[in-house]
Amino acid sequence: MIRESPAKSGSGMFMLFLLPALILLCIWWLIGAARVASLPQVLGAVFCIVVLAISLGGFFVVEPNQASVLLLFGNYRGSERRPGLWWANPFMTKKRVTMRVRNFESSKLKVNDHDGNPIEIGAVVVWRVVDSAEAIFQVDNYDNFLHVQSEAALRNLAVGHPYDAHNDGQMSLRGNTLEIADLLKGEIQARLEKAGIEILEARISHLAYAPEIANAMLRRQQASAVIAARTKIVEGAVSMVQMALDELSKRAVVTLDEERKAAMVSNLLVVLCSDHETQPIVNAGTLYQG
Repeated sequence: MIRESPAKSGSGMFMLFLLPALILLCIWWLIGAARVASLPQVLGAVFCIVVLAISLGGFFVVEPNQASVLLLFGNYRGSERRPGLWWANPFMTKKRVTMRVRNFESSKLKVNDHDGNPIEIGAVVVWRVVDSAEAIFQVDNYDNFLHVQSEAALRNLAVGHPYDAHNDGQMSLRGNTLEIADLLKGEIQARLEKAGIEILEARISHLAYAPEIANAMLRRQQASAVIAARTKIVEGAVSMVQMALDELSKRAVVTLDEERKAAMVSNLLVVLCSDHETQPIVNAGTLYQG
């Protein structure tokens, strides 16, 4: 495995003054050799000028949060991360790798969740390159490798968890966003460990049921909400009825037999649990005819 190592680059500013000065010196030498008609000196001056001209190709610039990977005839010779103007062997190949933080948004993937329901899911991944040598040499194209592996990890995560939790303590895609984000980040990082990439953050950006079951699942969610609300209403109504009976008995307002208690409980539950406003019926007494 090839790991990043610092390159032995020379100061570009120093070479920027040295090489032109040497070229001018060789030109002066060439002119002097031509005047005396000395062929060896002329050839020597021309050779030096050509070498110095080729050396001008050794300059390269490194920007902040950027690295230049240096290769000499296919062999790795280090990475230069220090920003500025540098000079290296002109026969070296320089490959630039940005170390800046970038983000990637996956496409909307259609998968089946843990319960077998088709869903649409997408994610945003924030990442950066931390090892330029691994990013260049361990994978063919680290950018494309990141995209493919991130979507594969997202599919695997969606398959392993339900859209909504139906049992207490069950982790779901919609209900446990922070935990799911941590799991997604860890799985993507494990897949990209050999590519010299660090995952800074991974979060689900889109989550919805597939269009073919969206209406049915919406009705299911509405039914679950209605059931939960009804359960809470019934619990409150029973507590209020119990409180009313206890208060009537404690204060001796009226004495009710079991049949009248049952009727009172029935009427109170109808009033408290009804969806509509109740219409009271006032009993004004019974008309007596002798």
